[in-house]
Amino acid sequence: MSTTIQPVSAEDLLRMPDDGFRYELVRGELRKMSRLTQKRLEEVGDIEGYWPGAPNLVIEVISPGDTYAEVEEKVFEWLDAGTRMVVVVNPRKRAVTVYRSLTDIVVLTENETLDGGDVVPGWSMTVKDIFA
Repeated sequence: MSTTIQPVSAEDLLRMPDDGFRYELVRGELRKMSRLTQKRLEEVGDIEGYWPGAPNLVIEVISPGDTYAEVEEKVFEWLDAGTRMVVVVNPRKRAVTVYRSLTDIVVLTENETLDGGDVVPGWSMTVKDIFA
């Protein structure tokens, strides 16, 4: 016997009764939020509805139609909104640029390692694995 899981919409999530946990919605799947995310919620305070702020981490993949100016503008908007780490993946150059602020910018090449630092502690992967 197999079980079919029905996707959850944002409206469904908002109507759910409070069970003492916080959840996030990822492609229709309901997930409990990690402790690191609960700490961030404490900084914001009790909220109703959707998360009011910027995410801790944003990953932007440069598409063939994107200009560098457009991507840079997005990066600056995320950082200005409070995002702690923006990762820009450049498939054409097979490189990754990590922005932590407008002045803390690191470009990583294929033989280097991308890590989550204090934003996603313990997570890392080599840049070449991104393009594998």
